[in-house]
Amino acid sequence: MSTDAHPRTTYLLVDGENIDATLGSSILGGRPTPDQRPRWERVIGHARQVWGQPVRPLFFLNATSGSLPMPFVQALLAIGFQPIPLAGEGDEKVVDIGISRTLAALGEREGDVLLASHDGDFAGDVERLLEAGDRRVGLYAFREFTSTALSALPGLQTYDLEHDVQAFNIPLPRVRIIALAEFDPVRFL
Repeated sequence: MSTDAHPRTTYLLVDGENIDATLGSSILGGRPTPDQRPRWERVIGHARQVWGQPVRPLFFLNATSGSLPMPFVQALLAIGFQPIPLAGEGDEKVVDIGISRTLAALGEREGDVLLASHDGDFAGDVERLLEAGDRRVGLYAFREFTSTALSALPGLQTYDLEHDVQAFNIPLPRVRIIALAEFDPVRFL
């Protein structure tokens, strides 16, 4: 158990490829412009607030091409992320493999976990963390695009990147189910 001298940590794992692909192809229908991209500093801020503890933010990148998007990497570093550029052979899903290995390693240490992804490939890893019962596990995603393998996991706390986290400067063109209590007809007029 954590003490005040060593507070419990929230590990934030971002599947950058998955979030970007979902935003671009499923929501915007094309490559996001800079003003349509998530404000990652807001995601870190939300992660701190969720469970009121320090955050260790990790951003996974595919670097198989041998190059890095240095302006983006520098921006990640400036807001507190640890970029994790991974390279592999051929068609290896390096980001997925890296996140899966990290989720497994987190099973061996104390701390809570927030995963930013829609990918059902992580369902087994997330389920193992939830079954341990001694940690909180959450998901950052666009709810309507989250794999049912993830969304069906009992105990997984889900936070919508746009509506709960408020990670965007502009409203996204999403069609989503609106709880009647949240419905504001003025928004549609």
